[in-house]
Parts: sequence; C-alpha cells; structure tokens
Amino acid sequence: MHHLLRAAGAFPLWLAACAAPPPHPVPDDARWLTYSGGAGPGAGKHIVLVAAEQEYRSEQSMPMLAKVLATHHGFHCTVLFAQRGGLVDPTQPTRQEDPATVHDIPGLEHLAKADLLILFSRFLTLPEAQLAHFTEYFDSGKPILALRTANHGFLGPFPYVVNGKRVRFGEDVLGGTFLGHHGNWHADSTRGSLVPEQVAHPILRGVTDVWGPSDVYRTFPVGGRLPDGCTALVMGQPLLGRQPDDAPNPAKEPLPVAWTKTWTGNRGIPARVFHFTMGSGADFANEGVRRITVNAAYWCLGLEDRITPERSVVCVGPYAPLDTGFDYARLGVVPKPVAAYR
Repeated sequence: MHHLLRAAGAFPLWLAACAAPPPHPVPDDARWLTYSGGAGPGAGKHIVLVAAEQEYRSEQSMPMLAKVLATHHGFHCTVLFAQRGGLVDPTQPTRQEDPATVHDIPGLEHLAKADLLILFSRFLTLPEAQLAHFTEYFDSGKPILALRTANHGFLGPFPYVVNGKRVRFGEDVLGGTFLGHHGNWHADSTRGSLVPEQVAHPILRGVTDVWGPSDVYRTFPVGGRLPDGCTALVMGQPLLGRQPDDAPNPAKEPLPVAWTKTWTGNRGIPARVFHFTMGSGADFANEGVRRITVNAAYWCLGLEDRITPERSVVCVGPYAPLDTGFDYARLGVVPKPVAAYR
C-alpha cells in the first residue's frame, strides 16, 4: 500500500511523521556508552560527547547529559571517555606531569557519524590518528559545544593548520583560552546573569537561574574583551562563598561565561560554536546550567525554533557527582570500567 502511495506522489505526511527514527549509528561496545533517542525534536540526530579531563568529573556529567538529551529530546547519544588500560581513568596525569603520557579515547572514529560534538577535555596528548578524527571534524562545518576546560583541551602545539596558519584551539576555534582563575579556585562560586541585550536569544529560553560552585575563568587579558565575532550570552559574577545565596565579590567584575561564535575550517563551511566555561559535575546539578547546555545543543544543530521553556532537563535517574579536584584518594576518584558510568 505504502509503495503505491509513494508512486502516486501521495505518501501521507502523518505516516512520515510516525516513521521510526533511524537506528543508533554506533554499535554497542564495552569501550563507550550509547543511548538511543526516540520521538522528539532530536530524532535521527547523533551527538557525540567526549569526557576527557581530570578535575571536573565529566566522566559522570557527560553520561547524565547524554541520558537527558536522549530520553527527553530524542537525540541518539554516544559518550566517549579518556581511558588507560581499558578503564575510564581521570587520575591519569597530563604530559605536564609525566612527559611519557599519551592519552587514549577509544571510538573517536564515530565523530564522522556525529551531527554535534560536545567536548569536555583538558590538556590532552593524543596519538596522531586520534587527533586526526578531531581535526577532520573541525573542518567539517559541523557544530561544536565546548565545556569549561575544553578551551585548554589539547596540550602543546595543536597539529591543525587552516589557510597556512597553525590553529590555536581555544583562542581561534572557541573564542578564548584559559588565562587564569578570575574567581578564587575551589573557594568561591559563580552566579550567572543573562546579558540584557540577549535575553531573547533561543539558548536563554526558559533560563531563570544559573549558579555553580566552579569559579569564573578569565579568557582574555585584563582590560580586553571577547574577540570579534563572539556574542556573550551569560556573565559570571564571582561570589564570596560556595553557596548560591552568597554575596557577589565586590572586587571581582563579572566576565563572560557563555558565548556563541562561528568557526570555519579548511572546507570553508561555517560551523556554529557555543562555549560555556561553567560545567563542572556539581555545576550540572543546577537546572539553569543544564537548560543552557541542552538549549545550546538545539541551537548548534539549527533547531532553535524547537526550543521551549517547557522541555524537560530533569536528570534521568540519580545524579550525585563526586567533588571537583585532584585529591583523588579523598574524593574517591578511581579508575572504573565504562559500564560503571551507564
């Protein structure tokens, strides 16, 4: 029956709308996590999330975010992790601490099947073949959503050249790299305020509260500003303590913590970029932080007309991330199999 209707040019729209979304494009494997989406604005779109840092518990927050995006919004999601010896290992040092360090992120080849990359990395040193998967993605014109330490996500000269010039990933692709802690590291927190001129921006739709116990990053010199082409959406005000009702620190002016821009690689295709310098595991306990990130995924994919304040960003199942930091024994951070984070 359906083939006759197609042949007659009369395939009903309601049947197309009810068609099942395509299957998840990444096979199940013990080296990564996959979450299949279903009905929803994201149906058929594939998001790859990379958790590859040592301080902010992205190994817990990225699976949480993937479940939110898949369950509530319909996106297929794949979570890739930095691993050592087959285990997710946030305790692995960077090359700054051990010159012999080489990181490993199994599954990066699946970036070729991604519609969006959500990147949370820090000081990575990767084999050439794995770095090539990133640079190919950055040339593709597909969007990038970068969280916190991603602006210093790769250590050393990044082997990526566009128009004969070596690319600085933080400054050039994302619009700013980590220059220092403007807030007081592990001693204060951040209250986000929406930029008044941008309150109608779709990424801010439904956002009424932004707070997190991570501090504000400085990404440009004192007296400077975000580079041309960046649009600040949220300013981060350092507070005097680590509670959401603490007073603002009068000695610390607010700095941008969320902005949009575009990036154009070697194929000449502009890609949407969203950078959010908040995003610790504990930050993601805040609904505003989750909503901005989910809304940004929609915007990155050109689905901003589907963003509504009512769309759920509630965590799927329990979410109790360990505290931020490098004191792994005290915090209880140990290498674990990928399946422990499902």
